[in-house]
Amino acid sequence: MEEMSSWFTEQLAGRPVMAILRGFGVDRTVELARTAWDVGISCVEVPVQGAEDLEALRATVAAGAEQGRAVGAGTVVSPDLLRTVVEAGAAFTVAPGLDEEVVRASAELGVPHLPGVATATEVHTALRWGLTWLKAFPAAQLGPGWVRAMHGPFPTARFVTTGGIDAHNAQEFLDAGAEVVAVGSALGDAAQLPLLGQLVPRAGSGTAAG
Repeated sequence: MEEMSSWFTEQLAGRPVMAILRGFGVDRTVELARTAWDVGISCVEVPVQGAEDLEALRATVAAGAEQGRAVGAGTVVSPDLLRTVVEAGAAFTVAPGLDEEVVRASAELGVPHLPGVATATEVHTALRWGLTWLKAFPAAQLGPGWVRAMHGPFPTARFVTTGGIDAHNAQEFLDAGAEVVAVGSALGDAAQLPLLGQLVPRAGSGTAAG
């Protein structure tokens, strides 16, 4: 599990914005992924909930390979789906919740996994399993205060806040101690895109991973 967490440290530490491209279709997903890379967002997740999503993942993985970018799969809720997305080229997986079977399967395959948490019990359990990078979901409902509160008893937890994040509230979560904010539809908003790009150097200066 430590190797899985170290992968996220290398890929995400000092890179405070992650892109989640859900349900955009194949061409639009690839287009938005390239937009994310162009503004300095290096980490892209494609949630997979159907055949078209799987095709979008494959296409984005191929586009990422051209630029040396790792692309992950989201909404991985079963070991079977985990194996499917890994076969499609996913470099990491993300889940909305904390599932022991999925965590074990990811460890067996050697694929970094980012589980979702929303309670102190789930954070504590994930840390006991050796998972230090955690997805705080749904972030907008939990609020920045939740992140700040969790860091009290669990100072080693590193949170990727997901759900309802855009350019207008992202900084609140970063200021509360989130390592990364994950954004989706905001990438397609011409008004928000420059603001998201500004977050990358501001929060990542001096700490960007290689």
